[in-house]
Amino acid sequence: MNVKRIFGTILTILGITGLGYVAYEIINKSSDYTTLIVIGVLGLLFFSSGISLVRNTKDEA
Repeated sequence: MNVKRIFGTILTILGITGLGYVAYEIINKSSDYTTLIVIGVLGLLFFSSGISLVRNTKDEA
């Protein structure tokens, strides 16, 4: 497995975790919205960059 693909997977998992946390906190309405916006934007950034790394990296055997 390629290092870029592993890093992309890690970024994708971090993005999903961040977006899940934001969704959970919005449902419970227990956090400040400014913090949730920052975490949501970072989660979206991590998720999209991780997905693009995984998709654009070629498998070399």
